Amino acid sequence: MPELLHNLIIQSASASPQAEALVYRKRSISYTALADSVSRMAAAYLDLGLDRSERVAVYLEKRPETVIALFGAVAAGGVFVPVNPLLKPNQVAYILTDCNVRFLVTSVERLRVLAPILAACHDLRGVLVVDGKPEPVVGLHVVAWEDALSGGGQSKPHRVIDTDMSAILYTSGSTGKPKGVVLSHRNMVAGSKSVAQYLENRPGDRILSALPLSFDAGFSQLATAFHVGASVTLINYLLPRDIVTAVEQERITGLTAVPPLWIQLAQLAWPETARNSLRYVANTGGRMPRATLDALRAALPKSLVFLMYGLTESFRSTFLPPAELDRRPDSIGRAIPNAEVLVVREDGTPCAPGEPGELVHRGSLVSLGYWNDPEKTAQRFKAAPGQPDGLTMPEIAVWSGDTVRMDEEGFLYFIGRRDEMIKTSGYRVSPTEVEEVVYATKLVGEAIALGVPHPVLGQAIVVVATARDGVRLDTEVLLAQCRQQLPTFMLPAQVTVRESLPRNPNGKIDRKLLAQELQDLFERQMSTDEHK
Repeated sequence: MPELLHNLIIQSASASPQAEALVYRKRSISYTALADSVSRMAAAYLDLGLDRSERVAVYLEKRPETVIALFGAVAAGGVFVPVNPLLKPNQVAYILTDCNVRFLVTSVERLRVLAPILAACHDLRGVLVVDGKPEPVVGLHVVAWEDALSGGGQSKPHRVIDTDMSAILYTSGSTGKPKGVVLSHRNMVAGSKSVAQYLENRPGDRILSALPLSFDAGFSQLATAFHVGASVTLINYLLPRDIVTAVEQERITGLTAVPPLWIQLAQLAWPETARNSLRYVANTGGRMPRATLDALRAALPKSLVFLMYGLTESFRSTFLPPAELDRRPDSIGRAIPNAEVLVVREDGTPCAPGEPGELVHRGSLVSLGYWNDPEKTAQRFKAAPGQPDGLTMPEIAVWSGDTVRMDEEGFLYFIGRRDEMIKTSGYRVSPTEVEEVVYATKLVGEAIALGVPHPVLGQAIVVVATARDGVRLDTEVLLAQCRQQLPTFMLPAQVTVRESLPRNPNGKIDRKLLAQELQDLFERQMSTDEHK
């Protein structure tokens, strides 16, 4: 059977027809039922006129229909575009127009909100709507979900191979327009196999889907589970406590989250049943603060902890084996199976051990570039370093823009992103390093370090933080403790306390938005000073 993304479901249905594939609100769906729904969904798209490689956007919260709509698109020979359900209509419209979406899957309520902007989505032909009878939209063929799936179409899916497109994932960002990362079937399947190998996923695993499916790590959980025939519980949580409850009630064995969520989860009391069932936890989307890592390990002593690093442009990149946590808790690990990660200088030559350089990822997980953006694609996707001179068609790798170092044993350590590094007093300072010290004081709930323009220093370091629950944050005490751990040039010039920190749609702290807010504040202050 060809190694296509939707075939992961078909193969698991063949191996274990009645095994549980999805759980949603106590409702269980077997692999056989899921495979049948995906097949009928593909037929529905084809009956509506979906052509080969055309895009289908899915704008829904996590639910079975979301999974069926995504996998049905690739089963028909199309390409799915998961749209984060937190995005606003104008943001959705940008995605729909940018990648020329032909069909949209959404709910009655969401369609009502989107209707005013859909006329501007020039390539959109139709909308499939869940949760009731949809209202008509001028110029579009609107079909109820139940009617579409009961059509009984016999259209033959378009022929695709593993190097064809399967998905476009849009990277989040509050400044500038998001970029659509194009992933092939090969990228997705290779990623699922690689992750399943190092997490040692198995058919008996019960994985909690807490991350958005529009986020590469969130969708990876689906693909990885379907590859091994495991069960996925879909959750749209309101509070971190909801996740703990779901782990307990659904006997979850695997949970992946981003640092801001782990910070909250590590502070909660975990019931003994949850502590016993959770075989592993994994972190992605940024480095977990050391204080949070220690608290999490204390809260879940029986769970293996995997620290991961990934790029949407290459789906997954590195992981730290749990056995290495005590020796190197600050490492992002080594390359995942079937990938190579290099650390190179600007000219592409390899860095010496301990020398900072750019992380470059090569292998079968390297995506097909950015949709409709040759300039940005050329900046990030370039020839892999160190290739033989006689190779006339160079292999393309992802040049991450992230600065890392590699130790003598090949373990990697994240230093910072080029566009996040703070240049102050002639030094380049990693915000991550400052944040680690701030978290280690145990005085803050969440914290982020940023550089703001300074007339003398070039940039001054500002920490924006929240207080721990029920505790007032004394900024002078915090700064005093930072002085004990940081050299003078790395000390925050200011600590700003907020009730909460803004999130981007993937749940990460929105560093760009905070940086822009501080930049605007600085410019207003400078303007005021000039008029005095």
